[in-house]
Amino acid sequence: MSPNESSPAAAHAPASVATRPYAIAVGIAVLGLYASQALVNDLATSVGLGAWANMVTTLTLTGYAAGLLLLVPLVDLLPNRRLIIATLGAQVLSLAVLAAARNPVAFLAASFCVGLTSSAIQMLVPVVASQAPEAERGRVVGDVMSGLMVGVLLSRPAASLIAGAFGWRSYYAIDAAALAAMSAWLWTHLPERRPLHQSSYGALIGSLLHLVRDEPVLRRRALYQGLLMVSFNLFWTSVAVKLASAPLRLGHLGIGLFALAGAGSTIIAPVAGRLGDRGLDRQATIAFHTIVVLAAGIGLLGGSDSLPPTVSLALLVVAALLLDLGVIGDQAMGRRAVNLLNPQARGRVNGLFTGLFFVGSAIGALLAGPAWALGHWTGVCIAAAAFALAANLLHVRQTTPPARSSQTGSVADPRC
Repeated sequence: MSPNESSPAAAHAPASVATRPYAIAVGIAVLGLYASQALVNDLATSVGLGAWANMVTTLTLTGYAAGLLLLVPLVDLLPNRRLIIATLGAQVLSLAVLAAARNPVAFLAASFCVGLTSSAIQMLVPVVASQAPEAERGRVVGDVMSGLMVGVLLSRPAASLIAGAFGWRSYYAIDAAALAAMSAWLWTHLPERRPLHQSSYGALIGSLLHLVRDEPVLRRRALYQGLLMVSFNLFWTSVAVKLASAPLRLGHLGIGLFALAGAGSTIIAPVAGRLGDRGLDRQATIAFHTIVVLAAGIGLLGGSDSLPPTVSLALLVVAALLLDLGVIGDQAMGRRAVNLLNPQARGRVNGLFTGLFFVGSAIGALLAGPAWALGHWTGVCIAAAAFALAANLLHVRQTTPPARSSQTGSVADPRC
């Protein structure tokens, strides 16, 4: 806790933070971001969206990006508990509108609002991290991040299964009810953090460019994760096409179950945080980047039509698991690093980190089509490997200590 921050618990920071409830909270809050990808056919007919159904996820993610830049910085200006609960409350209302909407315009507007208010996730992470001693901050961030990634990975298959059993509207209704219950818990348990930032909201937003300029760790970590997110979205945007085509020919249920393959990788987030706490940032980051390159190679091998379908599917499952493990591990390392930066700007730094690497997500989804058109599955895997390799090479180059000088004895920043 910075001396420039005021909190009832500031004088006696707990030796340990119970992270599971917060992990559950962010996992529930993120469920609405990607669910529409599994519901696109229902939305096209039930709400009358037609071809506009494909825009629902884009609008939701655009809203999320806007929230990262416009709402998350308020963590450094306003009392955090009230800000987070108000934002989550707005998300509950937006989800309720989605569950009830009959008008296409109302549905699209609510989709944007769901993304916008989902940015409360990135408000929670720095607030919870600020409650932990620096020696435990990696563990705390990793534990909370594991909930976030479980939510991301489960959102699409959960939406598909619930929609099949109870109808697509029930998914949004259940999500709204769960988030309302979780918000009530947070209201009574989330520690208050009152930043003493004195500037205006306009100055706060204007400071974002200065933070990017002045924090090299933020720039580097966002760049590494952004490159890995290109690889991540190249794979996950294209793999459904591969699974549905010969010789695998999986249907919706099979593809939905395949999407669960990466769920086990979420265990790496707290492990990554602990590695960072032990000073192994550089070694662990290199390992995670290498794992993503390896995953792309296994995916390439698994996509060979000469293999028996069962072997091919098994290799693709391993590739998905390793890919998610590497990306999640690097993200946990990066989030720990940026949460050790300027305490007065913790909310802005966290939002910037997520917003910057989010650009990689968009680029990966955009490149998936051309990569498939030019080289089919082989082209996708080669491109994914290339971006992950670029992240690894950049990290090695930027964190290799220069020759120790007898005058300066300089070394690389351990947070990189």
